[in-house]
Amino acid sequence: MTVLKIKDNAVVNKTKFKKINNITSKIADKTLEQLENEGIFLFPETITNSNDMTKEQMVLKSVNNNYLSSNVMGFLGYGNDQLIIESRFSTEKEDYFFQYLVNRVLKYPNIINLNASTNWDVQLSNWTLLLFSHYLKSALQKGAFKKYVYNEYNNSNVKGVIDVARHIQKNTPFVGNIAYTQREFSYDNSLMELIRHTIEYIKKKPYGNQLLRNVKDEVEIVIAKTPNYEYHNRPKIIAENKKYLVRNAYYHEYRILQRLCIMILQHYKYQVGSNDNQIHGILFDGAWLWEEYLNSLIGDIFYHPMNKKRKGAQYLFSTEKGKTGLIYPDFISKNSNNRIIADAKYKPINNISNKDYLQVLAYMLRFDSKKGFYLYPEQDNQEKLTLMLNQGSRYEHNVESRRDICVIKCGLRIPSFSNSYEEFLSKIKLSEKVFLKNFVTS
Repeated sequence: MTVLKIKDNAVVNKTKFKKINNITSKIADKTLEQLENEGIFLFPETITNSNDMTKEQMVLKSVNNNYLSSNVMGFLGYGNDQLIIESRFSTEKEDYFFQYLVNRVLKYPNIINLNASTNWDVQLSNWTLLLFSHYLKSALQKGAFKKYVYNEYNNSNVKGVIDVARHIQKNTPFVGNIAYTQREFSYDNSLMELIRHTIEYIKKKPYGNQLLRNVKDEVEIVIAKTPNYEYHNRPKIIAENKKYLVRNAYYHEYRILQRLCIMILQHYKYQVGSNDNQIHGILFDGAWLWEEYLNSLIGDIFYHPMNKKRKGAQYLFSTEKGKTGLIYPDFISKNSNNRIIADAKYKPINNISNKDYLQVLAYMLRFDSKKGFYLYPEQDNQEKLTLMLNQGSRYEHNVESRRDICVIKCGLRIPSFSNSYEEFLSKIKLSEKVFLKNFVTS
């Protein structure tokens, strides 16, 4: 197996990609929208719903003799070739930081080996299994999927189209029954059956019951809605779902779940495109993972507007015709008497600059806040940095710092050089305590 590891947001010379040229030729200079349409699995849901993973962003962008990687992390494979994009904030032999972010955001214990050194097919299968429960819960929030199906019956209560051939086969000599087919609006359809097959497949894994524990109610709903489930029908169910993908935009969560189930049941050999294209993989939005991770730490004392889910929308202005200037600050403190604005930044401290300043200052003005924060991953033991807002003008030679308005760069130290994931966990728990202490007392 040929493996190339790179970091997100890195500049890498093109010569390093020659050994995985089959992968590079299929992803270089293609937008995430193109790759998603071709079958690469992106998390979260869709790139159009993500704050930071935009349609135009690329996994690899050509610039002269280099390729530039972006905020995405994950795994891409083609035959025996593999491209791993790790977090730039991880200095471990294994990308423990990325693994920790996913486990924390998806609320899973460390029950699956997610190490980058694991066999490619095993590694990709592990990620798809972890994502299944997340998408199952998301889809079932809209209720069980229902569509028209054709059911076959053989009784005296005829309500559909008589099936002559089947009737002769089953009812000769005639004993009063009629074979017929009836079109019904049913929960027990090919998609719900596909989800049921995936659930039964995961149950057989050593850690299957633990994976499904967080979606116990959703699993019970699927089982109740699929009384015709038969193990031997699995190939037929997979083929039918590949042929008839969910198209209705309202059920886009089911469309994503459908793709994921096919990946899992086909042993993760889900293809991109057609013919000889065999590239497959999963990509994660690193900035989104970082923001959701921070929310798990400070969510008790901060509101968390979510662009991705269109929740918590705020507006800068009001006009006679209504509100305008839609904004989604990352975090707004619940303390209205001493309002704080916090912005999650998946970037080093020195890369937090002009546009970032303007954005947070606009949010602070809107919410009458005297203090703003940039919350970022820290690698170099950098102390928190306080920036006091200036007043006055250089034209009038009276510039001086105000003492009442500031923004603070507050980093969360990412551990380095751990010998195991367990050691990494103990170190980052200490980092979180220090971070929260610095953050709350600032």
